[in-house]
Amino acid sequence: MSPAPISDRSPGPAASGDACPGALRLHAADDGGLARIRVPGGVLPVGRARALGAAAARFGDGVVRITSRGNVEVRGLDPACGGAFAAALQEAGLLPSAAHERVRNILASPLSGLDDRGAVDVRHWLRDLDRLLCASPRTPALSGKFLFALDDGRGDVAALGADVLLRGASDGSAMLRLGAEPYALRIAYEDAARAAVSAAEEFVEAAGHDTGRGWRVAELDAPPGELTRRVAHRLGLPVEPCSTSPITGPPSLGPVTDGSGAVRAWSVLAPFGAVSADAWAALLAAADGELRLTPWRGVVLPGATAARRGQLARAGLATDDASPWTRVSACVGSPGCAKSRTDVRAHAADAVRTGELPSSGSPWYWSGCERRCGRPKGPHTDLVAREDGTYDVRRTD
Repeated sequence: MSPAPISDRSPGPAASGDACPGALRLHAADDGGLARIRVPGGVLPVGRARALGAAAARFGDGVVRITSRGNVEVRGLDPACGGAFAAALQEAGLLPSAAHERVRNILASPLSGLDDRGAVDVRHWLRDLDRLLCASPRTPALSGKFLFALDDGRGDVAALGADVLLRGASDGSAMLRLGAEPYALRIAYEDAARAAVSAAEEFVEAAGHDTGRGWRVAELDAPPGELTRRVAHRLGLPVEPCSTSPITGPPSLGPVTDGSGAVRAWSVLAPFGAVSADAWAALLAAADGELRLTPWRGVVLPGATAARRGQLARAGLATDDASPWTRVSACVGSPGCAKSRTDVRAHAADAVRTGELPSSGSPWYWSGCERRCGRPKGPHTDLVAREDGTYDVRRTD
């Protein structure tokens, strides 16, 4: 889809009261304006990635931040530069539709097509879904929190709470599931992306955003399975009970090999998801064609080899699973967030540096307040800052 002219920029008719930031709607944070750029599937061609890094350096604080949805945040923006910043993104092809830019929230299995372990290749779904999503006149009414996920069958992004999930099946078809509804629809591979957009459009109709009846599938005021039945009727398909399927975690750090043992990519992790200008340059130098940002705040680099490992590590990126950074994360904290009671990232980094973190076990997550923004979905140890600067430690299962 050809980009819309900058003069046509508009946040679009998003759900009433939805203040989720975007590239055209900045959030006023304590450290300046914050922009969130949607990167469907986390896939960034090297040219666009280079332009994104340049825009972060020119207009923001120079750090590219990977979010828990594999999108990108740029902080430290002067609100007055919003038009020029958006123009730079537009020129790089990062804003294919002004009306849809905040609703292009699409997760995708980051190793799909690389390691031969998925039932299907989701890259075709990703291209079609983004194109059809941006072509729909109804999907701009989705909230900026509504989430699609494309799982190639391995069960990695299937566990991340999507509103519309396509999961590859062993026969090459797709299972379409809406939120945690107890039913699913079996879709032919070539029809999967169109079915996902149809499901989102049906959600818009069911939610009635003008009355504010829900931004996510879980918030719908409807009996369990009702939305799935509506979509099934629309598509002319039978419903099936949801089956229990295996769930996996994030990609291992280090080399990504295919069935023959050949190295196809390298997987790294950015501490706190924050990639400095030097680290971003190292990623660009190592990648062959594209970067794949992951919802675990990592990057998969197709075509990268072990020869680049030292350069990536020197840039501050974790390159193997033995790194303690695989089990440490935190919200933005002070000084970026006015609600945070302390600099949680400094405290988390101290725990890594001093060896305070246990040598094994579930992740630790530091939060500056009870909102616990960005916390992991699975079991972890929560450290929530108190008013006196100490932490309330909670174990979640």
